[in-house]
Amino acid sequence: MRLHFQTEQRLPYPIELVFAFFADPANLPRLMPTWQHARIEHSTLVPPPPPPQPFPGSDRITAGTGTRLTITVRPLPFSPIRLTWDALIEDFRWLEGFCDVQLHGSFRYRRHCHTVQPHRSGTLLHDEVEYELPLGPLSSIGALSALTDKLFVHRQLTATFRYRQRRTLELLAIEASEQSL
Repeated sequence: MRLHFQTEQRLPYPIELVFAFFADPANLPRLMPTWQHARIEHSTLVPPPPPPQPFPGSDRITAGTGTRLTITVRPLPFSPIRLTWDALIEDFRWLEGFCDVQLHGSFRYRRHCHTVQPHRSGTLLHDEVEYELPLGPLSSIGALSALTDKLFVHRQLTATFRYRQRRTLELLAIEASEQSL
């Protein structure tokens, strides 16, 4: 059973800065909770085609459609175990968004789309995650998937994205101040 999680964040920064920040895979570990000690273990970068028009920061984007990343995280604070997540970036669109799909990881299926659009006070960032829980044959039992999602997964996604939104504001403030120097 496919489940969905969505969130939005209004950011007081130009769309070019926000898009460049999220399209740079080096920022992914910086957006994850510190206790996870996220790190990129391996990457096969496929640069995107040149942007339709140059904009500040477009030269630092190194991950276009076809990029593969292997990331590891700790599932729980102080855990000696690291979980591996392999992702493929697909559907990259300049100043609009991109999606990454899980090739291997903790979900049976996971696709995360990041979209940006101009907003009167800056940029609106929209995240949409579509996923299936790794319940094996029990995944077909919709009520079980919905209950597991409600009790555990949706709460974890909410907490993770709340953290991510706070970090996004902090990190974009630094990026914006560095660009103005």
